[in-house]
Amino acid sequence: MADTQSTPGTDLETFGLFIGGETVDAASGATFESTNPYTGQPWARLADGGAEDVDRAVASARAAFEGEWGATSGFERARILRDVAAAITENAERLALLEVRDSGKLMREMRGQLKGLGNWYLYFSGLADKLEGKTVPQLAPQTYFGYTLKEPVGVVGCITPWNSPLLLLTFKLAPLLAAGCTAVVKPSEHAPASTVAFAQVLHEAGLPAGVLNVVTGWSRETGEALSSHTGVDKLAFTGSTATGAAVARAAVSNINRVTLELGGKSPQVVFADADLDAAANGVVAGVFAATGQTCMAGSRLIVHESVKDELVAKIAERADSIVQGDPTEADTEMGPVANRPQYEKVMGYLDTARSEGAEIVAGGVANDELGGLFVKPTVVVAAPDSTIVKEEVFGPVLAAYTFTDEDEAVRLANDTPYGLAGAVWTKDVHTAHRVAGRIRAGTVWINAYRAVAPNMPFGGYGMSGIGRENGADAVNEYLETKSVFVELTGGTRDPFQLG
Repeated sequence: MADTQSTPGTDLETFGLFIGGETVDAASGATFESTNPYTGQPWARLADGGAEDVDRAVASARAAFEGEWGATSGFERARILRDVAAAITENAERLALLEVRDSGKLMREMRGQLKGLGNWYLYFSGLADKLEGKTVPQLAPQTYFGYTLKEPVGVVGCITPWNSPLLLLTFKLAPLLAAGCTAVVKPSEHAPASTVAFAQVLHEAGLPAGVLNVVTGWSRETGEALSSHTGVDKLAFTGSTATGAAVARAAVSNINRVTLELGGKSPQVVFADADLDAAANGVVAGVFAATGQTCMAGSRLIVHESVKDELVAKIAERADSIVQGDPTEADTEMGPVANRPQYEKVMGYLDTARSEGAEIVAGGVANDELGGLFVKPTVVVAAPDSTIVKEEVFGPVLAAYTFTDEDEAVRLANDTPYGLAGAVWTKDVHTAHRVAGRIRAGTVWINAYRAVAPNMPFGGYGMSGIGRENGADAVNEYLETKSVFVELTGGTRDPFQLG
């Protein structure tokens, strides 16, 4: 962490770009500041990278891929990933604090998240030396022997968001490193610092120079330069659906592959027989944890009409008791919205909900006692076709409405262009599995919410994305399959016959 330091005469920490294993300034010399959403004050100064810096980073990643890293065996990659896992755990406290300062997330959440992050690298280290092809039966006896090879895609451009930057980067980085790829990362301009520090930690742990490069930048042009770069072989993106579509268009122009983890409007379906106390707790965790700023947030409560009033009252009571404040304090349960544009977006949705006649059961306003970017945890009872139900708010807002039978519950759950996640709350095992199978979403929890693991795939249907992160199949997102035909006749076959 030696490259992260205080600027003389100020209390701002400085972070350069990380290219080729070194901390460097932007080619232009420009910088920008990152603001702590709790204090409202700048806390860090970042290098403001541009297209020229993206060029440098891609060239560094290409050199590493074609050089030292490309020649590294799966066994050696596995060893390095194990060392990386240990280094992340060792530096978890510092990395967690950087994320709190950048995004306003709770220290107690980020501390736990960073201490467990090494598990992703341990899991994928176990796959790095098992990337095997297969033999294929001969198409014509005594003519050909066939086999396949698994080879790394090459240089991967990773574009990451401001909510949980290191976790969502790891969803991409751990499998691509196991596959033998290299990376250029463009973190969000609203939470860039932890990614630079993370790259330093991994390099010091033994990741060779050029394998992981980070270009921070305030302008959207920096991300666009990476998305459209002809030296990039694949793009992996987490963020809004609209931006993901733009990234995909840029990738297609270069005939590049993409993994897109995008938005969501995830349903929590609560049946009449559910344990309502457990359901209330799960719904609160699903939508108010991380101030509702997660793609998987369970922001739609679809509850059986017979228990709607009781459950909504329980959730509203819990919402009203949530402690907001300094995210570094142990007693704080919800921090501020991460940045001013997102705060204004959330408040705009609440104004729209009122204008459309929704009932505000809890919250619905800024927390004037704290000022800044705090929004009170909000519970809204709304019509199924209302804006607050249909569109992703990405804030601490729950929209509740009712169903009468299972078919209606499933129809309402699937009445969305998104399909990232969902939950079913019931004591009936038959209902639980039946409905979980009918919900069109990449992840469905039963009597739980917001659990992820390195060995469980994560991704969405529809407008929620393309591809899967986590799980053994995630490595395949970063591999090419090569077919090899071996001619066995010694050249005696008919030269004018195919096959």
